[in-house]
Amino acid sequence: MTNPEHFDVVIVGAGLSGIGAASTLRRDHPDKSLLILERRERMGGTWDLFRYPGVRSDSDMYTLGYRFRPWTDTKSLADGPSIRQYIVDTAREYGVDQLIRYQQQLLSADWSSRDQQWTLRLSTPEGERVVTCVFLYMCSGYYNYDEGYTPTFAGRDDFAGRIVHPQHWPEDLDVTGKKVVVIGSGATAVTLVPQLARDAERVTMLQRSPTYVAAVPSVDAIGDRLQRRKVPTRIAYPILRWKNVARGVGIYEFSRRQPQRMRALLDQGVARFFKGSDFDYRTHFRPSYDPWDQRLCAVPGGDLFKAIKRGTADVVTDTIDRFDETGILLGSGKHLDADVIVTATGLNLQLLGGAGLSVDGAEVEAPQHYVYKGMALSGVPNFVMTIGYTNASWTLKADLVAEYVSRLLRHLDKSGYAAFVPEVPAESARWKSEPLIDLQSGYVTRSVHLLPLQGEGWPWKLRQNYPYDLMKLRHGSLTDGVRFITRSTAKNPERELVSA
Repeated sequence: MTNPEHFDVVIVGAGLSGIGAASTLRRDHPDKSLLILERRERMGGTWDLFRYPGVRSDSDMYTLGYRFRPWTDTKSLADGPSIRQYIVDTAREYGVDQLIRYQQQLLSADWSSRDQQWTLRLSTPEGERVVTCVFLYMCSGYYNYDEGYTPTFAGRDDFAGRIVHPQHWPEDLDVTGKKVVVIGSGATAVTLVPQLARDAERVTMLQRSPTYVAAVPSVDAIGDRLQRRKVPTRIAYPILRWKNVARGVGIYEFSRRQPQRMRALLDQGVARFFKGSDFDYRTHFRPSYDPWDQRLCAVPGGDLFKAIKRGTADVVTDTIDRFDETGILLGSGKHLDADVIVTATGLNLQLLGGAGLSVDGAEVEAPQHYVYKGMALSGVPNFVMTIGYTNASWTLKADLVAEYVSRLLRHLDKSGYAAFVPEVPAESARWKSEPLIDLQSGYVTRSVHLLPLQGEGWPWKLRQNYPYDLMKLRHGSLTDGVRFITRSTAKNPERELVSA
């Protein structure tokens, strides 16, 4: 405890973001000491935690994959085990798998202005321990790994069957020949229903209100064509990546600017699957909100629609009155029989993996701070967190953040600075502040009070636009909106501040 290990950079999280960040820093700064802390027993993050049937990406793999290490499969939406293996292979290729310490949970982090470093308190199998570092890089995502969101259902204890949450899927659950009700209508629910319908007697997706659901190709046709023609990966991957970036940005911008036209296009896409069917898709797949007010769900090859059309799955739009011994009594008075109930009811947001953050002993309360360039907090030195896009692949932003941190570390070393500190301008008192995540999804609205703020204009306002961020983060200034702290050889609390 009196002589803790010291590192130049500590990365928290060994998932998609953490391994990407570590690989980038190991490549660009081989001389820096680097440690990766992972609270779980294996790397993979989200793709190790979620093990429910059919778990997969909900964005294409050419943008969910790293910019520096191409995804070579032609699957448009890849399954969870394949994504985890991609993360593991990347870690091995860049040698960062040897830098990971497992079952190490960050409890708290305190920046000392006197010592110009972070002190990290960790929970480990051997008890609490402490490490110190110059730069703290959080890659722990923004939801609670310990528990998902489950509303209180009246009569829950009366149900004689089994109730499971997808975040903690039991290995021994067999739905063969059983009646299953999946509560929810988000990405997890639309993934689970067609998978469970392969074995169950019947699967019902019970939703309180509709969600926009769009069918996407299971295989990228252009990617498949380039692969069959043996186009080198170094040429094909950037083409596919930028093709999908352009498509994603185009769909999002069109949705925001022409919501009625986008509604009509999405409606037509669903209608094509149910042509000639008596299924009332208008009731179950026509939301009241505009596209991208909440996330848009993708189903590969229209598998959800096909399962409904085959009769192995169904959708019910209703409210829940209570659970009873044999299933769920609905607000309409109807009853859904069930042997298994899956509560795909969402996530709980949690910044920094639940760790406490402080500067010189003063607690950092996230809702009182502004987000700088979508990655740092105002007034917090040498601290960066990875928060991916809500309207595109998480990794697009994670890659940009890693590259920016690499540039920033080089700038600090070259200029003789010990730290950078984002500082909001004086006019921030007049800003019309907004939460970091601008979505109306339940998991966001439930936790908006926990989120830091975004302000007005760059670098304090997010645009959720990858091409814009690319120019700003990869090629833009490193000194806008920050002050720098000079490196001190003496442990002097009176820091010399250098204005940018």
